[in-house]
Parts: sequence; structure tokens; C-alpha cells
Amino acid sequence: MHDDAREKIIRYYKGTEGEDIAVKLVDFAVQAIKNRRCKLVGFLSPFEQEMAGTIAKSLGELNIDFDGGYRGAERQRAAFCHEDFRGTPNFEIAVVKAEWNGEFARLGHRDVLGSIMSLGVDRSCIGDIIATKDNARLIVDQKMCDYFVANLTQIGSTPVKTTVDELENISPKEERTKEIKSTVASLRIDSIAAVGFGMSRSKAAQEISAEKIKLNWQTVKSASQTIKVGDILSMRGRGRLEVAEIRGQTKKGRVGVLLKRFF
Repeated sequence: MHDDAREKIIRYYKGTEGEDIAVKLVDFAVQAIKNRRCKLVGFLSPFEQEMAGTIAKSLGELNIDFDGGYRGAERQRAAFCHEDFRGTPNFEIAVVKAEWNGEFARLGHRDVLGSIMSLGVDRSCIGDIIATKDNARLIVDQKMCDYFVANLTQIGSTPVKTTVDELENISPKEERTKEIKSTVASLRIDSIAAVGFGMSRSKAAQEISAEKIKLNWQTVKSASQTIKVGDILSMRGRGRLEVAEIRGQTKKGRVGVLLKRFF
């Protein structure tokens, strides 16, 4: 039965950008069922977390828990636990701190991630990266701590000092939100993105073509793709946008929408 369910799930994601991770996740889930224990997965994006939850529900016999190391974490590890498992999952999460002289270097999330990936590290070993003016805390797989301390000696051309830190030193994530009430000509994604992110519709279409705007954490195939209540639009460097409500049409035929912007 599990083999049939596995093949059905893989067929569902076949040809999508989630195909590779779907195969990995379903195999982890099946192992948890066969061993009747708990199987830990690497750090997942929000889209991948949604996939993991769908897989656990589809296969049955499983509970699934998530942990990103601190409250509000975007990237989180998943633990597929058989329903007979009575223990508590150990998510094996640690934090590494990289420090530099903030007076002479301006480093951001992209710089830090680029240097980490240049070490040949799999993305699933890394959770959130919390960068400030003169340091960055990296949420990582506990097994990778010593590797990062020994090998992450510079970010770009800037020397950094890397040490093991404590998760308790990370403050819970507090997002600012703003409600946006507006009307749009249609529920096309470029129209919604233009209103929510404060740009022209043509500019939004350009950003979509450049794959800078995602819908429910997936690449948008067309600017004409329509949205629905509950959809999440995310834009690199601009935060997230939730479609909270779709209201009735105005006398001029436009559609009222309520959007929630997260910064």
C-alpha cells in the first residue's frame, strides 16, 4: 500500500520544481513508517514544508513536527514520526555566528549564503540566516558546526571570525504587517503584485519574468496566472503578501481585494 501511495505522490509532483525534493521526502516518510520510529529531514523552505505535510497526510500512520530553531523561523526541519512513536523528536539544530568589522564591510544575507554555498554545503543543512551590520547567525544542522567554524573564514573578500553560538541568543521573529485595501482590474498575479508591492503592473510583470516573485513559494509560470484567497506572494527583498480577502465588484467592474503585507 505504501509503495502505491509513494508512486502516486511522485507522479503528482513529476515535472514540477518540487519533483526532486518530493522523492526525498516521501522516502524519508516511508522509512519512518517501516521502522515505526521518527525520521529527521533537513531544513525545508515553506513550500517544501507544505509538501512534507501533504505527504505525511497522504501516507497515513504519520505525525509531522517542524522546528527552525527559534520562533518565526522560515526554514525549518521536519520530523516524520510514526503514530506509535512515543518519544520527542530531536531536531539537532545549532547556531553558528560569523563576525566581521562592520565599519569596513557591508555584508547581507545574499553575501553570507553565497559564501556558505561556495563551501560545497547542501542547502538542506542550513536554516535561516540572520544578518546584522557586523555579524550573521546561521541556523545549521548540529553535525555541521565544526565544519563551519573551521572553513567559514571569509565572506566574499571579508575575513570573518566564526564561533558556535547559542539558540537562546536569537530573538523571536517579529514581522511588521500592513493591510492594503484596493481594487484591481482582474485577479491576475501581476495586478495583485503591483498593488501589494507598490509598483506598476508592467514592472511587476518584469519581476515575474525574472523569477523574483513567487506564488506560494513556487516559480510563477505566467503573469496572467490568477490568484485566490490565502495565496502568498513573495518577492526577493520586499517581503511577503497574503491575499486575505477577495471582495465584490465595483460599479466600474473592478474587483476589491484586501491584502496583508509582511515586512
